[in-house]
Order: sequence, then structure tokens, then C-alpha cells
Amino acid sequence: VQLQASGGGSVQSGGSLRLSCAASESIFGINVMRWYRQAPGKQRIFVASITSDGRTNYDYSVKGRFTISRDNVKSTVSLQMNSLKPEDTAVYYCNLVVAGIHTYWGQGTLVTVSS
Repeated sequence: VQLQASGGGSVQSGGSLRLSCAASESIFGINVMRWYRQAPGKQRIFVASITSDGRTNYDYSVKGRFTISRDNVKSTVSLQMNSLKPEDTAVYYCNLVVAGIHTYWGQGTLVTVSS
């Protein structure tokens, strides 16, 4: 499975962006799709996740501002990011884990938030 992320860009503080990640093939079985981000000089960290049955989880730093969603028919996951802050600046990566075993990563998309 290949993951293709898109939607990054540059916005001012308080703005919004929507990231999308599309899988190259249909995803079957129990799986979790996640977004991670990596700021310059820092480790990659968890942002949000959504299970195949729609349960979501967020890092405390984005809760209430970001919304993760998925389309199981199209095998896509999206991340709606509102009220963006400069500290949200990072490369965002989508991630898919199938059956708790097989892990796939997208190539990353850059989000830059200016103050």
C-alpha cells in the first residue's frame, strides 16, 4: 500500500488547512489511520488517529482545533486543521497500520504557519 499525502501549504496564524491522504488500494480489515508531524529539529510525534470503525483520538495540543475523518470507500483520511498556530508548523505524515502488524507511511506534506 502506498500513501499519498497532500494539502500542505503556508497560512497565517488563525487560518485553516485541510490535509488529505489517499491509499493506493482498498484497505480491508481492522486498521488505524494516523497523522504525525515533525517540526524542524524535533522528533516525529502523534497528532490524531481514527480507527476503521470511526473512533478518534487526538494529541492534547490539537484537540478542539483539528478534526480527523476518513472515507472507507475511497480509502482516504483527512485532517481539518483550524485555528492554526505557528507551533503547528511541521511536516505532516499520514500513517496506516493494518491488523496491528503492517505499517505504511506517506511521504509527508509541509505546513507552515506564520505569526
